[in-house]
Amino acid sequence: MQTHPYAPDDHYSQWRQTLYRIIFEANTKSGKLFDLILIGCILMSVSIVILESVISIRQEYGFILYPLEWMFTILFTIEYILRILCIKKPLRYMLSFFGIVDLLSIIPTYLSLFVAGTHSLNVIRILRVLRVFRILKMTKHLGEAKLLMEALHASRQKITVFLFSVIAITIVMGAVMYVIEGEESGFTSIPRAIYWAVVTLTTVGYGDISPTTPLGQTIAAMIMILGYSIITVPTGILTVELSYRPVSSSTRACPACGKDGHDTDADFCKYCGHPL
Repeated sequence: MQTHPYAPDDHYSQWRQTLYRIIFEANTKSGKLFDLILIGCILMSVSIVILESVISIRQEYGFILYPLEWMFTILFTIEYILRILCIKKPLRYMLSFFGIVDLLSIIPTYLSLFVAGTHSLNVIRILRVLRVFRILKMTKHLGEAKLLMEALHASRQKITVFLFSVIAITIVMGAVMYVIEGEESGFTSIPRAIYWAVVTLTTVGYGDISPTTPLGQTIAAMIMILGYSIITVPTGILTVELSYRPVSSSTRACPACGKDGHDTDADFCKYCGHPL
C-alpha cells in the first residue's frame, strides 16, 4: 500500500491519513463505500428538493420532506468540514471545482432561513454525482472532462472574439429591423428588436415577434441562414484545441489539494506540486 506523504511530526497525521483515505481516495474499499453512500445521499436530497416543488406533494408530505432536507444539509456540512480538516492545503480544495460545488450545495438551505425559496437551489448537489467517474474508475471519461475544460480555457480568446462579433451582428440587425418594421410589427424599441435578432440568429424562433414587410422578411431569412453558419464556429475552435491534448489520467487524489486526474506515471501533483 502506498505510504501517505504526511510529515511524521504532525500530531494529527494518523487520523488525518485515515480520514483522507476514506473521503478522498476512490481506490480503497472504505473510500469507494464512502463515495457510494455520499452519492446515494445526494440523489435522495435532490429528489426531495424536486418533490417539494410540487404543491400537492409539499402540502401532504412537507412535514417529512422539510426535516429530511435539513438532515442531509447537516450531513453535507459535516462532510465539508471533514474534507477541510483532513487535507494539507484546505484553501486549494475550497477553491477547486468540487470544493466550490460542495460549499454551494449546503448554502441554499441556510440561506432559506432569511430568503424564502432559496433552498430549491440545492439541486446544484447533482453536480457532486460527477464523483461517480472516480468510483467506477472511468479515468478515460474523467480525463476527457478535464481535457474539455483545458481546451475551453486555451481557446477563450478566440471564443471571446467570436462572441463579440455575434453581439455586434445582433445589435446592428436589431437596429435595422427596428427602422424597417417599426412599432406596427411589434418592434417597439431597439432592445426588443435586438431580442428578436438573438432569437432568430440562434434559430430558436419563438414567434412572439415577426417581420411583416417583404424587406424585413428577407433580412430575417438572411439572419436565419447566418445562424446555421455561426453555430459551427465555436465547435471548430474547440475541436482544434482538443486535437492537440492527449488523455491519460488516474483516480489518485492529491493529499494536499484533493484534486485528481493526474497522469498515470505522475509522482507529484500537477496542480500544487505535492508528492502523490
